[in-house]
Amino acid sequence: MKEKILIVEDRFIEANDLKLMLSKAGYQVVGIAGSVQKAKTLIEQNRPDIVLLDIFLTGTLTGIDLAVQLREEHIAFVYLSANSNEEILEAAKATQPYGFLVKPFREKDVLVTLEIARYRHEHALKAGSRQEALLRTEFEQILGRTPTSQHRLLEIAKALQPYFPFEYLSVGFRSDNRATYNEHGFLRIGFDEYQEVGKNELMIIARLNERELGEFEAATVHEVIPSFYNEETLLGSFKTASIKRLLADTFQLKSLLVLPMPYSEGESFSFSFFSRRPAAYNAEYIAFFSRIQRVLTNALESFFSTIPRQQVGGVSTRATTPEERIFEGIIGKSHLLLNVFDNILQVAPTETSVLILGESGTGKERIAESIHRISPRSGKPLVKVNCAALPPSLIESELFGHEKGAFTGALEKRIGKFELASEGTIFLDEIGEMPFEMQVKLLRVLQEREIERIGGRAPQKVNIRIIAATNRNLEREVAEGRFRLDLYYRLNVFPILLPPLRERKEDIPVLVTHFINYFNRKMGKKVSGLSEKLAKNMTAYNWPGNIRELEHVLERSILLAKGPTIDDVALPGIPAKQTEAASEETRIKTIHENERDHIIAVLRKCNGRIWGAGAAAEVLNMPPSTLKSRMIKLGIKKEYTK
Repeated sequence: MKEKILIVEDRFIEANDLKLMLSKAGYQVVGIAGSVQKAKTLIEQNRPDIVLLDIFLTGTLTGIDLAVQLREEHIAFVYLSANSNEEILEAAKATQPYGFLVKPFREKDVLVTLEIARYRHEHALKAGSRQEALLRTEFEQILGRTPTSQHRLLEIAKALQPYFPFEYLSVGFRSDNRATYNEHGFLRIGFDEYQEVGKNELMIIARLNERELGEFEAATVHEVIPSFYNEETLLGSFKTASIKRLLADTFQLKSLLVLPMPYSEGESFSFSFFSRRPAAYNAEYIAFFSRIQRVLTNALESFFSTIPRQQVGGVSTRATTPEERIFEGIIGKSHLLLNVFDNILQVAPTETSVLILGESGTGKERIAESIHRISPRSGKPLVKVNCAALPPSLIESELFGHEKGAFTGALEKRIGKFELASEGTIFLDEIGEMPFEMQVKLLRVLQEREIERIGGRAPQKVNIRIIAATNRNLEREVAEGRFRLDLYYRLNVFPILLPPLRERKEDIPVLVTHFINYFNRKMGKKVSGLSEKLAKNMTAYNWPGNIRELEHVLERSILLAKGPTIDDVALPGIPAKQTEAASEETRIKTIHENERDHIIAVLRKCNGRIWGAGAAAEVLNMPPSTLKSRMIKLGIKKEYTK
């Protein structure tokens, strides 16, 4: 008997059809529920392996509400939906389902999707166990070091970074009976670089005296259970006078995860993770915290046995620098890039397939190289394949090889890329360009870990790790029939999204310095830098070609430079001397940016009113609740409407 399946669908005919399909295929259907409440009862009674979950159900609760509980209980679920509303689908995707089935269902699609869901769920459970084991080992190593080390608290914070990504971490004791600020902060300023922010540093940065800081602390309500806040709830839940709001405003932080741990009666030690991303945390972080809480408690008890808790705010820690350059060739310190580094460190030691997503020119190949460099396979080959550059007629031979005489022109045996990568890693760049008929054969390699040469008599086992990359939207490719759904879910086990250069412009100056130094050495030049005006222009430009475009522009400019300073650069479509004025004008806004501007303009015209006759919702011809949701999604705040 295969896995136990619960069907949560309020339409009897569709639910019954699904039941017949699944029973015929050998699955055990443990029940059909038409509401979230009934589904919860059946889950408690039968503990299904996979839940097929419709979004809109009988009652006030939706399938998305139930999905949150399923995630917490580590039960795999697949959405059933005929709804194509973008907001609903975005909310559903945020719960991280194991697949989607679009009504009406085809039996083949249902069975394939269930098989993929089973595979991804098993992999997620194994990955979670590995993470817990790795963190436990790291804490043991920290505790085994010199007991008098003043850096132990920082080491604990650094150990937590890959699992609870943060730009600012506040740690310390909290008590409802005390209005004294007794926390210590770590501001992330680079990979493995942290600046300490103690009580005195915070007062200087925020321009407060000790009495004012105490007033902020007195006005703060501390959580007693693990909680998370996105940008909207972070700013809405805490009044201006609270410590959390003070930290958010001071360091431009947008989301928060609070993990309190009881320490003694009326007192707790708390970790407050802040991120600059608007929705960095979810219920999965709280679930992971519950699994590691005991080992974390042991680490803290050991720490406070050598350093009194009254001195937490005065622990002397310094910013640390990386001992080795493990991300060679990847330049920058923006928080978006640091999140990519954290993902690399998390996935590299495993055998997990990785899918690198990002626009052309963002450096996807560099990411693949870093994953391989710090993986257990680093001593073995990394074979790179550009799927877009291979002719369709030769791609099978290139990937899998062929025997002598297998076809006209096959004068000798050829070893394919997969065999060359044996024991190592194969990087499939531009995987979205792979012909549809080849995707079936690649899927078989992923499932069976074996290949068959053209003209070969028997398959051969291969021990490889697969890293794929694409600049295409694979979900859209799947929807339009150009990419196989089952292959997408096999590859998309651990996605890493690379931010475009326009979203991390703070990295442009350091990238410019890197490329100037590189091309100076290569060309024998002595260019010292850019003029102040040009530096501003290049930061203002939107860089549609990303880092590759920046590299080519600087290479050309250094080659043509007559003196030590570059004064002008003609960016594509913008004449030199006009870059600053034209940079914003040449940029084409996205659909979301145009929608955002339009909503803000209407809100201003309506004096910020959303509800009522003549208000913004009526002008825009949409329900007020929908308008409010769009404002949250597009980051429109009330002050923008003034």
